[in-house]
Amino acid sequence: MTTLIVLGLLAAAAAWAVGIYNRLVRLRNGCENAFSDVDVQLKRRWDLIPNLVEAVKGYAQHEQQTFQEVTEARSRAMQAGSPGDRSAAEGALSGALKSLFAVAEAYPELRANENFLALQGELTKIEDAIQNARRYYNAIVRDLNTATEVFPSNLLAGMFGIGRRDYFELDAEAERTAPKVDFQSA
Repeated sequence: MTTLIVLGLLAAAAAWAVGIYNRLVRLRNGCENAFSDVDVQLKRRWDLIPNLVEAVKGYAQHEQQTFQEVTEARSRAMQAGSPGDRSAAEGALSGALKSLFAVAEAYPELRANENFLALQGELTKIEDAIQNARRYYNAIVRDLNTATEVFPSNLLAGMFGIGRRDYFELDAEAERTAPKVDFQSA
């Protein structure tokens, strides 16, 4: 009888440990999937930027430094790997885009161009999708980080090498606002 009780307790403990481990694996995989979703949205933005730069270039040939900054910021963002590096690079890219839009404000004929307006609208949609993907990623990271820090799941997380993840954050307060892309009121 004692042997059956001990075996039952061991089976319950094993089932409990398997349940915790499976939850940690689901959260880890959810983080990877959510980061991939952020990547997809960022790639859409990166693909749009050359078209936006070309549209502005047609009207503002003498703004080469601004175009170069946007191009370099886009390149750095595309090469960043970790969420922390990606966050910093995306913040710099947002700043460069703000400069590009500031240049565009000086050209009323550009603001009336249908191609530019279409690109502007697409960028607005992409920025919203990026914000949603980042929010989802950060929620999954929060859940994983909590699970890896609370007892007793922290014991299993440590044993199996499942650790904390970085949030997708923006570094500077100025980077926390999306680039203004509304030229209708100007």
